[in-house]
Amino acid sequence: MARIYATSSQYQEYTGQTPPTDIDVRLRRASAFLEAEVLRLCRYDVDDDGMPANALVLAAVADATCAQVEWGVDVGDVTGAAAVGWGTVTIGSATLSRSVTATTGDDAPGRQIAPAVWDALRSPDLTPDVFYLGAVGSC
Repeated sequence: MARIYATSSQYQEYTGQTPPTDIDVRLRRASAFLEAEVLRLCRYDVDDDGMPANALVLAAVADATCAQVEWGVDVGDVTGAAAVGWGTVTIGSATLSRSVTATTGDDAPGRQIAPAVWDALRSPDLTPDVFYLGAVGSC
């Protein structure tokens, strides 16, 4: 079962903005993205559902999820698809160009970790006894 780390009301509280109509989809995608790119490299206790067991960690992960969704809204690309397959684009006097060999959106702004994610996960409230950012280990 996919974990979703934030709610629509948390997004609204975090951003001060009315959530997009597809907020539940965006929160689910952002949660999965952060699991794959950030949270899997962290150490923290979880409950039986795999959610952070510590309230401070849960709040920080919710903020990080909201930050990732907000980033996608701000850059106008929530999936990375906007960066695929264009060579030259002209809008008024601005011209952008890139290789037309790009077949994935991995380098797109919508597939980058939002800077505010790091702010949320580097909170001084997240002491090493409850959350360790970037921990990879083996037994």
